[in-house]
Amino acid sequence: MAATLLNSPRATQISVHVVRAFVELKSLLASNREMSNKLYQLERKVSRHDQSIAELIDSMRDLLAAPVLPKRSIGFIEPQSKTPAKAKRAKR
Repeated sequence: MAATLLNSPRATQISVHVVRAFVELKSLLASNREMSNKLYQLERKVSRHDQSIAELIDSMRDLLAAPVLPKRSIGFIEPQSKTPAKAKRAKR
């Protein structure tokens, strides 16, 4: 560094300052790595909860939805108890 080229107290101070800056940077990266891991774990946990909540909401919507009633046909419907008209004609 500067102290290897220049033989002065100021160059030595600058070299020490640069080394300390790199040491601090390395410790920040290590703490960021830990924080990144913790954030990743929290993110995974929250995403699992989000999926569970979404499933609950979907099932609640299904339960709250109005039931689909079968459509009634339009027109005259002959009662089942009577014999069909074709069968009556065939008996005559």
